[in-house]
Amino acid sequence: MTTPADMHGDVRDPELPGRLLVVERDALIPLLRGRTDGDFATPTAACPGWTVRDVLAHCSAALMRVVERRFEEGVFSPESNDRDIAERADWTNAQVVDELERGMTEAGPAIAKAGGVLDGVALGEWVHAGDVREALGEAGAYEGEGLPYALDLLAWITRNRGHVPLHADLDDVDEPLRFGEVSGERTPARYIGDAATLVRLYAGRPVDGAAFELAGVRAAELNIFGD
Repeated sequence: MTTPADMHGDVRDPELPGRLLVVERDALIPLLRGRTDGDFATPTAACPGWTVRDVLAHCSAALMRVVERRFEEGVFSPESNDRDIAERADWTNAQVVDELERGMTEAGPAIAKAGGVLDGVALGEWVHAGDVREALGEAGAYEGEGLPYALDLLAWITRNRGHVPLHADLDDVDEPLRFGEVSGERTPARYIGDAATLVRLYAGRPVDGAAFELAGVRAAELNIFGD
């Protein structure tokens, strides 16, 4: 059973995003090192139009922007993301993975110093790692060693953004979790199911065939990453 370190997400832990990235780095990078060029060309269902390589190039570019503090106007927009991927078109797959490893290693301190505005980058990187696992047919998409940290970070981000309140009874977590704002002005929605499916809902990923119950909120309202 999983036990998040901070069950409530009431106070920001500035080191949490970095811990999540390092835990995911240690799991994802060795997996990628053993993959063929054909695997990197695999389309991803979660990111239509992007291959595994495209997702990884986007992730590595985003992290290096954080490390190098390069935040020009329009950064992280779809157009900016496409340019980042195009800039790495001549790189080998190994070079993309090298940059990703560096970014996952070095971005934590920069995110910690940003006061919370970049916390979502770390969570997004972890979600994209799940996208890659799913595309490659690997078990544990949106799960694994990073899940407790991801749930903690998700609780903080949804609380900080005043997101719709939600009470989650997770099959694979020891205690109920609370997400979203706590003003009391809206009755919390209710989720019953596994943690990975909840992550999919918050990340706007497909949940086809998943067994869960959601009451008091539409699935689309949970998406924290937009359309």
